[in-house]
Amino acid sequence: MLRRSRTERTGEPAAWLVVGLGNPGEDYAGTRHNLGAEVAAALADRHGGSLRRSRELALSCEVRIGGQRVAVAFPQTFMNESGQSVSSLVRRHGIDDPGRIVVVHDELDLEVGTLRVKAGGGLAGHNGLKSITAHLKTQDYLRVRIGVGRPPGRRSGADHVLRHPSRAEAAELGVVIVEAVDAVEAILADGVDATMGRFNAGP
Repeated sequence: MLRRSRTERTGEPAAWLVVGLGNPGEDYAGTRHNLGAEVAAALADRHGGSLRRSRELALSCEVRIGGQRVAVAFPQTFMNESGQSVSSLVRRHGIDDPGRIVVVHDELDLEVGTLRVKAGGGLAGHNGLKSITAHLKTQDYLRVRIGVGRPPGRRSGADHVLRHPSRAEAAELGVVIVEAVDAVEAILADGVDATMGRFNAGP
């Protein structure tokens, strides 16, 4: 159970909070580290919403998906401070169960274009997840992980994720962004276990 102040939410709470991770600003748009943010924008757009600046240090909106009220957000803190925004979004939207939070993020440990759904578990060295876990004091939230692969040669993982993918990789990642939106919708409609069975079955 997440602790929150009920006075910070007026009206109907959201049933879900979907957070796409990335770094703010044009310099980072289109980089591997911003794939989560691209998924959040695509999910909002698919359901008639548009991410707009909010007081919770995020671009966010609320949409209806399958009759459920869903808050969608892209934190405007830098990646390693994502938890500051997410904890504010949790309070704002009345989320009291970490199993109702879906975090979409890039993943070095998965091959490029691979999509995996996960409930809780380790953080795989991801600074955004580390910050969210520290602020929420739980790692039991759900994740949609998008593979970006390990960098070639001696390039560091940090440098790799902050770069733009090659044209071929970008085309592959464009496909997986759409699949990630589908995966989020499946979690909301069918639950995480069924969604893992559907999306984690591939290579």
